[in-house]
Amino acid sequence: MEHVQRSLPAEVVRVFGPDGPQSTAEAALALAAAGLPVFPCVVGGKRPLTEHGFLDATTDPERVASWWRTTPRANIGMPTGEMSGLDVVDVDVHDGRTGFPAIQAARRAGLVDGFAWMVRTPSGGLHAYYPHLAGTEQRSWSSPTAHVDFRGDGGYVVVPPSAVQRDGGSVAYALSAVAQDRPRPIDAEALHVFVDPGYGAVRRAPAVGIPAPPRRTDPTAIANWLRTVPEGGRNYALFWAARQMRDAQFDHASTLGALGPAAQAAGLAPSEIVATIRSTFRRPPALSTRSGPTRRTEPPQAVTP
Repeated sequence: MEHVQRSLPAEVVRVFGPDGPQSTAEAALALAAAGLPVFPCVVGGKRPLTEHGFLDATTDPERVASWWRTTPRANIGMPTGEMSGLDVVDVDVHDGRTGFPAIQAARRAGLVDGFAWMVRTPSGGLHAYYPHLAGTEQRSWSSPTAHVDFRGDGGYVVVPPSAVQRDGGSVAYALSAVAQDRPRPIDAEALHVFVDPGYGAVRRAPAVGIPAPPRRTDPTAIANWLRTVPEGGRNYALFWAARQMRDAQFDHASTLGALGPAAQAAGLAPSEIVATIRSTFRRPPALSTRSGPTRRTEPPQAVTP
C-alpha cells in the first residue's frame, strides 16, 4: 500500500510567522483549528502541564481553550510524527556546543533537503520541519555527540510564539524560513547513521558479523538482539543498547535488569556489564526527562527540544 503524505496547512506558517497571534492562547486555538494537535507546557519552559504530556494533545477547541484559560501564558507543545503529520530535525546550541557543523555536512550530503519551514529556537538553534509520511514510523532519537536530534514518533517540540527564559529574559521561538519548493519527508535513519558514528557502526554491524539491532526501543527485542552479538562487539553493543533504553527514559535499575542477563548470556562478565551500563548513565542524557507517562515496555519517549 502506498503511503500518503499529509498536506501541510498554510495556516500553520501564518500562525508561526510575525503576523500571527502574539499570545500563545490565540495561537494554540488557531493551530488546533488548522488540524494541528497541541497541549500546554509550563510558562517559560518545555515541561508539559497535562498528565500524559504529548499524548494528551488535541485539536478539540473546547479542551484547548480550557487549558489556556487555566494557564493563559502557557507555552504550546506539539507532538511530532504520526500524531501531527510533522517531523522535526532539532539543531542544538548549548554550553558552547553546536549541531550546525553536523547539519551542514548532512546538507552537503543531501540528507536534510525538503524542509517545509524552519524555526529559530531561543538558544540560537534551529527546528527544521518536514512532512511525515502517514502510516510510517520514524522514532525520535538524539545524538549527543553531533548535537542533532530528531523529533518524530514518540516526541514533541515547543512551537512559536512560545518563549523560554534565557539569561534573565524571555526569548521566543520564531519562524526563520519558509521553503519555496514542495517539501518532502526526511529519512531519519539515514541522518542518524550519518551524524552519529557510533550509531552508524551498529547499524552497519552485519558487515562485520554483528546482527542488525532492532529499530524500536523494546527491551525484550533489544535483549534478544544482545544475546546474539559475537565476541569483539559485545561491549559496544551493550553500551549502545543501554543508551537506547536510557534515552527512552528507562532508569538505571530497569536497564540493568533488562540487559544484564542478556549481556551475561552473550559472554560478558558481570563486572563488565555493571561498569558499561553505569558509564552510559553517567553521560549527559541524550533526551531530557520530562513529565508524562514512563512505562516499562514501549515507553512513549516523551522527548523535547
